[in-house]
Amino acid sequence: MNDKLVFLGLLYFVQGIPYGLQSSLLPVYLRGAGHSLTRIGFTKILYFPWVLKVLWAPLVDRIGTKRRWLVGTVSGLALTCLSSSALAPEAHIWGVAGTLLAMNTLASVQDIAVDGAAVGLLKGRGELGLGNTAQVVGYKAGSVFAGGGLLAVIDVAGWGWMFMLLTFVYAGVALFVWGAPVLDDEPGRGQQADGSRRGGQGAEAMRPWRVWRKLLAVPGTPWTVLYVLTYKLGEQGAVTMFPLFLLDHHMTARELGFWNGVIAMGFSICGSSLGGLLLAQFSIGSLMRRVFVLRTISMVFQSSLLTVLEPSPLMKGMAVLSMSVQHFLGGLITTLTFTTMMHCTQRAEESIQATHYSFLATLEVLGKLMFSALAGGVVDWFGFQVAFLLFLTLSAGAALHVWTATLTGALREHQIKEQPQ
Repeated sequence: MNDKLVFLGLLYFVQGIPYGLQSSLLPVYLRGAGHSLTRIGFTKILYFPWVLKVLWAPLVDRIGTKRRWLVGTVSGLALTCLSSSALAPEAHIWGVAGTLLAMNTLASVQDIAVDGAAVGLLKGRGELGLGNTAQVVGYKAGSVFAGGGLLAVIDVAGWGWMFMLLTFVYAGVALFVWGAPVLDDEPGRGQQADGSRRGGQGAEAMRPWRVWRKLLAVPGTPWTVLYVLTYKLGEQGAVTMFPLFLLDHHMTARELGFWNGVIAMGFSICGSSLGGLLLAQFSIGSLMRRVFVLRTISMVFQSSLLTVLEPSPLMKGMAVLSMSVQHFLGGLITTLTFTTMMHCTQRAEESIQATHYSFLATLEVLGKLMFSALAGGVVDWFGFQVAFLLFLTLSAGAALHVWTATLTGALREHQIKEQPQ
């Protein structure tokens, strides 16, 4: 089991690096250069490959092996970082944007392969909880490393040396995956079935509507689709805009890089880790019911801080506390959510499991991406206070949706059963 956790955690770590670069480093850089919140919000378009990944997920399911896809994508990320080390963001802003777009594309394909590997490797509720903890913690650790650690030292090390470091990180992980023993039992695709079955799969790939019907027919999928599209709307708006409010009124970019990029994300990792431990002891329904209510309460507290515009040590401390609590609960919710998604996917037939999970993960990203792109415009049009009232309303609605599902819907205790060992 430890080998599985190390393998998954390391892959999700390098997968989180592009997110950290774009979510924490780029907004602070652009805001410091005087760009509007609306324009900063539209940089979320660079995440678009994550929305499209469900289109090529069937290829990852049917062509090659997970090991080959993982080695290929991680090696591609290393080469992309190597080319990026020669760019300067001040003079080549479109080149930097292209780099981030390429990194998101490669990371999204890597995500399909590693999710498919995780679905096959993790057995039983205990392994699912710990495996999804490794997923969320690894991803957020990579985000902290790129968006917090690198933001704090970029003024000293420089853009080029930062990407050279990332090149060596990705190259090392590619070598690790190439020799990883946890994938030794994975059969080659060409040896999985006879020619007639391969022909049937090829015909099915040419008729994608059949795949979609299979995906939606998996028990629990309709509720899970609505849930992953909406569960983080309010939280994502607050997480995106509150640091920029602090940048305007209370903190410098370097302070934000430390408090929001490192400390608050550290709390997020703690929340994700706790989620895995709690899942081994308590039912997922009862946990989600309580945590969603706590998140709504924390957003009430954070919204109240928007009335304070004068800088002070007390306000700065309250802001750090608010971000830390918000990220802690957000990390906990993310682990619970991805465990719910994997439970749902394990009910699908093996030939579409990676596609099914990628479908759910794509919708999860789509919900956050669309609202994050619009959140800056909402703030520019209506102001921080009105915007945060909308964020709070969305968060309360998600809590009500989850609470109802735990009593009468898809999250009733008897519907989420432990997988066989």
